[in-house]
Amino acid sequence: MTLPPSFRPQKSGPDDSRVRAVLGPTNTGKTHLAIERMCGHSSGMMGFPLRLLAREVYDRVRSIKGDKQVALITGEERIEPPDARYFLCTAEAMPRTTGEVAFVAIDEAQLGADPERGHIFTDRLLHARGREETMILGSATLEPMVRALIPKAEITSRPRFSTLSHAGICKLSRLPKRSAVVAFSVEQVYAMAEALRRFRGGAAVVMGALSPETRNKQVAMFQSGEVDYIVATDAIGMGLNLDLDHVAFAALSKFDGRRKRRLTPSEMAQIAGRAGRHQRDGTFGTLSGTGKGDGEPLAFTDEEVYAIEEHKFAPLTHLFWRDADPRFDSLPALIADLEARPDHAVLRAAPEAIDMAVLRRLAEDDIGRSVRGAGSVRRFWEACSLPDFRNLGVEQHARFVARLWDDLRGGYLGADFVAARIAELDRMQGDIDTLQGRIAAIRSWAYICQRPDWVLARDEMAARAARSRRSFRMRCTRG
Repeated sequence: MTLPPSFRPQKSGPDDSRVRAVLGPTNTGKTHLAIERMCGHSSGMMGFPLRLLAREVYDRVRSIKGDKQVALITGEERIEPPDARYFLCTAEAMPRTTGEVAFVAIDEAQLGADPERGHIFTDRLLHARGREETMILGSATLEPMVRALIPKAEITSRPRFSTLSHAGICKLSRLPKRSAVVAFSVEQVYAMAEALRRFRGGAAVVMGALSPETRNKQVAMFQSGEVDYIVATDAIGMGLNLDLDHVAFAALSKFDGRRKRRLTPSEMAQIAGRAGRHQRDGTFGTLSGTGKGDGEPLAFTDEEVYAIEEHKFAPLTHLFWRDADPRFDSLPALIADLEARPDHAVLRAAPEAIDMAVLRRLAEDDIGRSVRGAGSVRRFWEACSLPDFRNLGVEQHARFVARLWDDLRGGYLGADFVAARIAELDRMQGDIDTLQGRIAAIRSWAYICQRPDWVLARDEMAARAARSRRSFRMRCTRG
C-alpha cells in the first residue's frame, strides 16, 4: 500500500499516550464508535480479522466519505483510489506504519492470543498508531494485556446493549425465524443449508471464502426477509452485523489448524453474541441431532451458559509474538529472527505457522540454498507467506510455493501465464467438494494477482480471478 506524500511525516516511536482501548462483549457498539471517530479525522485506517468485515465497513465508510476517499486492502482484493484517505484492511494487509494517518484502530485485538494469527494482532497492537488517535477494540479479556504492554493507554469498558439468553436445544424443523445456524466445516454448512431449504423453504450461506459480491447477495437475501435463516461458519462471530434473534450451534468443536477441540467459552460468546441487535434481546442454543454420534445431545455446560450470559471469562495471560521486522541478510538470519523469543513477560513465541514451516522446509532444499541477497530473501519469504487456502498441509503447500518461486525467478508472472492457470481451474464439472477445492485454488491465484511486484497486468488478472471465484461460489450456494 502506498500512502500519498502528505501522509509521510517524520517517523517516531509509538505515542502510547493517545491510545484508547475500548473493551467489552459483542453488541456494545465498539466498531460503530471507531468508525465515527475515524470519519471525524482527516485520514484513518482500521484493521480487521476478516476480509468480509473489512468489506462491510468499507461499504459503510464509502457511503459517508465517497468512493474516491476510501480504500479496501486485503490479501485477495485491493481497491485503492489515488487520493484515498481512509483505509479498511485485514490485519495481515495493514501496513506497519506509525503516524502516516491521523486515526488508527485495531478490531478484535484479543486475537493476539490465537496460536496461528496471534502474532499479527500483537504486532499491530504494539506498533500501529495514528498521528492523533489510536483505538484498540476487543474483548474485556484483553484488559490485563493492554495494561501490561501499553501502560499509558486509556481503557474504557462498554456494556452490552441487550440481553443474551440460553434457549436450550432445538430441532432444525422448529428453529425460530431470524436464526443463524453456525457450523465449523464447509461440508456441514452446506448440509445444514440444504436441510433448511427442504424443511423451512430457504437459507442464505455466509463463509469466509465467499467473494464480496456473493457474500453481499447472500446477506441481502437474509436482511430483506427473502429467507429467514442463514448458515455460517464461525466467521459470523468476528463482527458481521446481521438482524439475528437466535444463534443455533450445529457443533461446539472445531479444528483449529492443529487439532479438533471444544470452543472456549469466550469463542462461544463471540458467536452467540451475534444474536440481538442494539436494544433487541437475543438467544442462543444448540441443534438436536448434531451431537457426537454416541447418542449424547449437543449441549452447553452450565458453566458455559453462565459465562456467556454474564459475559464473564478468564482474562488473557499472554499474547503470541513473532519478530515482524526480521533481517533479510540470508535465510539463516531470517529464520533465526523469526524464531527469536520475546523479551516481555506477557508475550510468548508464536507456534510455528504454515508460512514458517514452508520456509524451513524449502530452505533445506536446493531451491532455498540458491536464494542469495536481501532482496531475494525478502521476496522468497513473501512467497512462503502465501496462505494455504486449500488446507493441503506443509508438504503439498511447500511444493506449490516452490513452483511459484521458480516462476517468479524471472521477475514477473506474465498475464498469459496467470490467465492460463486460472483457466485450468475455471471448470464447473464436479461435486461440491471438487468445486470447493477449485475455489480454494483460485483464492491462491487471487492473492498472487494482488501483488504488483509479482504479476504483470495485475488489475486485469485480479478481476479474472474474482470472476472465476464468483462463478464457482454462486454454483455452490445454489446447492
